[in-house]
Amino acid sequence: MNQKEINQTLEILQDLYGTQKCGLDFNSPYELLIATMLSAQCTDVRVNKVTEELFKTYNTPEKMLQLTEEDLKKKIKSCGLANTKAKNILKTSHLLLSEFNGIVPKTMKELTSLPGVGRKTANVVMSNAFGIPAIAVDTHVFRVSNRLGLAKGKNVLEVEKGLRKNIPESKWSAAHHQLIWHGRKICSARNPKCDICPLNDLCDYKKADA
Repeated sequence: MNQKEINQTLEILQDLYGTQKCGLDFNSPYELLIATMLSAQCTDVRVNKVTEELFKTYNTPEKMLQLTEEDLKKKIKSCGLANTKAKNILKTSHLLLSEFNGIVPKTMKELTSLPGVGRKTANVVMSNAFGIPAIAVDTHVFRVSNRLGLAKGKNVLEVEKGLRKNIPESKWSAAHHQLIWHGRKICSARNPKCDICPLNDLCDYKKADA
């Protein structure tokens, strides 16, 4: 895509999904951090069902550490990967208390120092909890960006760098949500709904199929 096509794509995405926000329910940076950790290979809908109950009692690092690893595994089992997630959530909660006075940090370096927190999770927290411009590349963003030609890459870091380069910083966070929703609604992994996609004329994937 050239810059004109990129701008047109962003305008169409804004028209389609401009009001869409993070799909995870949260009331604090800590809740968002934990919910995002739980969302790995799991749907937002499932995570929200689990955290609705979990956060009634365990919504701070101090409270989370009242749970044993076995207790937490049982509570988050339906999110999948419960063994790893429970271990990382408790380690992260402990580190937040010992290194950050119980406060979720705002920088990429500090966030990714927490167990189980990679760039995607850090970007989600920075953007949605603190309003810091960021682009989190999940499976939807990776797929849609490559298909459209908005940013091509063999891995999530390459795509993130491409999106950061091609999209104005002021639009990073909004574009992140818009690409996710486009991936959910139209540009699905299997059988994308190209026939109803308003980005047809701009899409590399569609052009190659023509």
